[in-house]
Amino acid sequence: MNATATITPIAKRTIIMASRSETDTRRRAAVPRVTTHCSTCNLREVCLPCGLNAPETEALGDLIYTRKRVKRGEALYRAGSPFESLFAIRSGFFKSSTIIEDGRDQVTGFTMAGEVLGMDGIGTGVHAADAIALEDSEVCVLPYAHLEEPRFQRQLHKVMSRELVRDQGVMMLLGTMRAEERLAAFLLNLSQRFVARGFSSSEFHLRMTREEIGSYLGLSLETVSRLFSRFQDDGLISVQQKHVCILDVPGLRAVMIHDKE
Repeated sequence: MNATATITPIAKRTIIMASRSETDTRRRAAVPRVTTHCSTCNLREVCLPCGLNAPETEALGDLIYTRKRVKRGEALYRAGSPFESLFAIRSGFFKSSTIIEDGRDQVTGFTMAGEVLGMDGIGTGVHAADAIALEDSEVCVLPYAHLEEPRFQRQLHKVMSRELVRDQGVMMLLGTMRAEERLAAFLLNLSQRFVARGFSSSEFHLRMTREEIGSYLGLSLETVSRLFSRFQDDGLISVQQKHVCILDVPGLRAVMIHDKE
């Protein structure tokens, strides 16, 4: 009798998640407790305090009693882990991903400094996706129980609305755009987000791999690589490994317009 059993996709997914959880537990270091004040953070205009007055910003800063450092490749949290806090990214870059039935990772988003992670757990009490650091990162931990106080409710709703709008943009990206449009829109979106944080609009370093970009945009690795080469040949961008320089912003925008005509 053959002792080799067939592993179903669901069992494979369970094994992968259990293995990842054990790895995270072994690698997790002690979390340093430090005093952090939103009022002195240079990301306050794009993060959770945006729009709050000075006393409200100071009060929000008092809630942040912990900063957590997450090394590249480590998880801030895993799908299925209990939801307790939101995480404002102070530095670094994260990808959110879920394991689909065949055991593959499906990237669902990329978040950078000044953005908030963890809202996927508000409704169910558990996180729906993994949040993996794409580079050494640091987050501010905001206990959700404190954010439910009436004085912070309006601000929390604004942040949730911002995330909803972003999700709708992704749905449009995947549902109505062709491959060329998707990559052009992705690069332009990154450019706009970097500008909001005081960085160059035309030059930036991609923290994610092309395979991860393809997973997020619903494209194969081969298609993503081909489009990067095409955009470079057309003089729209220059690429040196993960360093991207946008040479022709109007031309990149025109890719979307022309493909719709």
